[in-house]
Amino acid sequence: MTDIKPDLILTNGVIHTLDRSKPVVESLAVSGGKVTAAGSDRDILGTAGRSTQVVDLEGHAVIPGMMDSHFHFYDWSIGRQQLDLSIARSFDELFDLVRQEAEKQGPGAWIVGFGWNESDWPVHRKPLRDDLDAAAPVNPVALWRCDLHLVSVNSLALDAAGILSSTPNPPEGVIEKDASGRPTGILRELAGNLVKTAIPAPAGETLNDIMRDGIAELNSLGLTSLHDMRLMGGLEGGEALRAWQVLRERDELNLRCWVSIAGEHIEEAVKLGLRTGLGDDRLRIGPLKFFADGGMGARTGWLIEPYLDAEYGMPLAPMSHLRQAYRLAEQAGMAVVVHAIGDRANRELIDLLQELEQWPERKGGFIPPAIPHRIEHAQMIRSEDVLRLASLGIPVCMQPHNMILDINMIDESVGERGRFTYPFKEMLDAGVLVLFGSDAPVCAANPFVNIHAAVNRRRADGTPEGGWYPRQCLSVEEALRCYTVSAAEYYRCSDVLGTISPGKFADVVVLDRDIFTIDPMEIIDTKVEMTIFGGTVVYRRGAV
Repeated sequence: MTDIKPDLILTNGVIHTLDRSKPVVESLAVSGGKVTAAGSDRDILGTAGRSTQVVDLEGHAVIPGMMDSHFHFYDWSIGRQQLDLSIARSFDELFDLVRQEAEKQGPGAWIVGFGWNESDWPVHRKPLRDDLDAAAPVNPVALWRCDLHLVSVNSLALDAAGILSSTPNPPEGVIEKDASGRPTGILRELAGNLVKTAIPAPAGETLNDIMRDGIAELNSLGLTSLHDMRLMGGLEGGEALRAWQVLRERDELNLRCWVSIAGEHIEEAVKLGLRTGLGDDRLRIGPLKFFADGGMGARTGWLIEPYLDAEYGMPLAPMSHLRQAYRLAEQAGMAVVVHAIGDRANRELIDLLQELEQWPERKGGFIPPAIPHRIEHAQMIRSEDVLRLASLGIPVCMQPHNMILDINMIDESVGERGRFTYPFKEMLDAGVLVLFGSDAPVCAANPFVNIHAAVNRRRADGTPEGGWYPRQCLSVEEALRCYTVSAAEYYRCSDVLGTISPGKFADVVVLDRDIFTIDPMEIIDTKVEMTIFGGTVVYRRGAV
């Protein structure tokens, strides 16, 4: 025990430390923003001083602060003020939401929405330009599908983006056209950036306020760390990084945040001398982000065998391009993360990473990046390639809630090959270091939605009964460790994060129920009572 009188004591709780030397304790003491002791109520309360704040947990469960390792914070925080289309249960409902928003906004205002998923509608019909013209004839409209790999736009949005019948497909993107060559309003992959650049974006103090509000929302969900990922095109990268820095300077960054850099800026990053890991315990420069393929919902995920209703998908970046990027990044001390969805994209990428192990540049005075290269999503991957991931020590970041959204789409698009998708348990059993992220705004930011999905592999309504490919279900502890211990290991900060242990940051979360003992189907309903970040309460449920 320490002689330092704690600033804060949490007592009378069920504290799941995830520290295997002491998995559950009743109390913990905090001083100087770090845990100083964890143990029984009697032992910890005996260290209190006159100025120590003592919080009675009243038997509530406590877990370590969680890290979302794949989050598009800029788009998510702005999108919180835009149209939420995840509530649309049919094409008609989406149409009505757009029509109502147009009436509310008035002529000329942009209508931007996220989250529609036609694969869960009674009729699997994507909204086209003519549909959106009818819903909002005097407003430009851009509606991103839930996976963000496809956007539906109307005629005014196409006009604003300068997209005509004669406009060619941009690199790594597709402008869908009908038999006459007229754009249908469906833009796939990087073609969506043609419209995105035409939409007025917040900046300066407006953006700072939006991001500050977003941080508070994440704290209310039990998140204390974040990896902010760039979307395709990296259009928002500079504004987002600038805002993160301002919030850090003002001591308003109540997150431990890694910020990735869009891959197309690799040469600028190298010229500036940036290295992955630059920063402090609140804000660090993350890896470079690249894309090997698209998404299965848009049928642009790259497959070994064709889709049942489309061809093979498409690679976005040729492997030769990624090979060159790895070489340049490694020599500069930059880690690389690559989005890979389809089984072909993952196989090709693993081939490349296996080749990388033998590169002569890795010998001699090579100084590796601060964190390892990793694969994002690995959504569809063959069992033999999972074993190769493990043998090469390649970490993977996966998104369980995305699986719930994708059940119908995967069954339709690849049928029984769905058994190769979202293999959480197979990954862990093989020894792959697995991190969890929400991919918000693709999916809900709430980590308990993700944990529910990983543990149950069922929707909130209990379907499909018994779980979707239930052999891949995780235990509650396995799922939670993907949000805590595994993240700390990957980011090389296990000495200060991941478990509730003496010497580590006091990033802890108090829950309204014990996710380790309740019916697993109730995990999705879990609420956070209190979030403590670095020993300071940053969220208390019900507080104004």
